[in-house]
Amino acid sequence: MAERRSVILGTGSALPQREMLNAELEGIVDTSDEWIVERTGIRSRRIAGEGESTSTLATAAARRAIEAAGLDAGDIGLIIVATATPDHTFPSVGTQVQAALGVNDCVAFDVQAVCSGFLYALSVADSMIRTGAAEKALVIGAETMSRILDWEDRTTCVLFGDGAGAVVVGAETGDRGILATRLHADGRFRSMLYVDGGPSSTGTVGKVRMRGREVFRHAVVNLADVLVEVMDAAGLKPEDIDWLVPHQANMRILEGTARKLGLPREKVVVTVDRHANTSAASVPLALDTAVRDGRVKRGDLIVLEAMGGGFTWGAAVVRF
Repeated sequence: MAERRSVILGTGSALPQREMLNAELEGIVDTSDEWIVERTGIRSRRIAGEGESTSTLATAAARRAIEAAGLDAGDIGLIIVATATPDHTFPSVGTQVQAALGVNDCVAFDVQAVCSGFLYALSVADSMIRTGAAEKALVIGAETMSRILDWEDRTTCVLFGDGAGAVVVGAETGDRGILATRLHADGRFRSMLYVDGGPSSTGTVGKVRMRGREVFRHAVVNLADVLVEVMDAAGLKPEDIDWLVPHQANMRILEGTARKLGLPREKVVVTVDRHANTSAASVPLALDTAVRDGRVKRGDLIVLEAMGGGFTWGAAVVRF
């Protein structure tokens, strides 16, 4: 019997209307366009405005992914939203998207693994599809990181942006689909990247805090290791990969990871210059960008990877 796999049927994304260039940040904190570009590769980011939230961005991305898959919202039986910035403590963004799409009854929930959240959510959806618990799933990464930034902290406020990306995944048999996923976490490093608030600790939302050099050091090593691990699990070598779609945290991390794997820069999908770090949204947002501009095509072998606060990290190999 042919193996049942989770195949990406469609992708979608959504960005807030407002674009914030580095020049605007020069009037907010002690920084410069040159400093930001040199150290991060970021030139602009999108910032959610009035009437825009994590759930509205997630819903817009979801609609585009469903349309790209040639499906109706009623075909979706599972919705998983990866986010660290939900509209409310509860209910979940997943159920808000469900209601907005008019899907009266399906499984819907959120996953919180910060920047790795989309990889975690995709792995959960893949497991449920492979076991027959779901037939078609909507997996979304959506964030409004601007709402938890300290706009007086130049080490963090220049790095992040808002946005959403989504994929529709369905059960099929054949060569295409998710070939392997690998996930990791190590809570010992919480103090290197965290938010200094929460409903159970301070009763406040809190702000992002980060020790950038330490995060960079761990990111390059962990991401390179998990990429080798997931490719080994799929029986592949770096030269087999058509595209690396990484978490868009920092251009230096992207370049360092590609170097460790021996991948040419031309095989790496980069959107960090336009979108900055959109946390759980960055991988699906970058994937949709590359699909819609024609780089990623049906049959391509792609590798997705991300690392975020926790630390959490993970990767997936997909034949698109």
